Amino acid sequence: MNKYHAEHTWLRVEGDKVFVGITVHAQDTLGDIVFVDLAEIGKSFAQAGVAGVVESVKAAADVHMPVSATVLAVNEDLRADPSLANYDPEGAGWFYQVSLSNPAEL
Repeated sequence: MNKYHAEHTWLRVEGDKVFVGITVHAQDTLGDIVFVDLAEIGKSFAQAGVAGVVESVKAAADVHMPVSATVLAVNEDLRADPSLANYDPEGAGWFYQVSLSNPAEL
């Protein structure tokens, strides 16, 4: 089950893995996504910190980390095909796999 942040990002805990991405509403608002700028593996963020940028044919928007976390992996498929964030934003279009710095923020 996904949990949502006010800045239109989500996170999902799957066993010992935590995934982060943008919401359906965010991708609807942006329109066709053409580029994603993903944070480096190992970088840490405070809750609501800017963790990347999404660019569409309409606009660019910051991607905010929904919890304090450290990036363990980035979705290279999304980097190669940013439209995954439009077609499956809460599935194959995930941005990061992270480790939680403060699980109480969930």
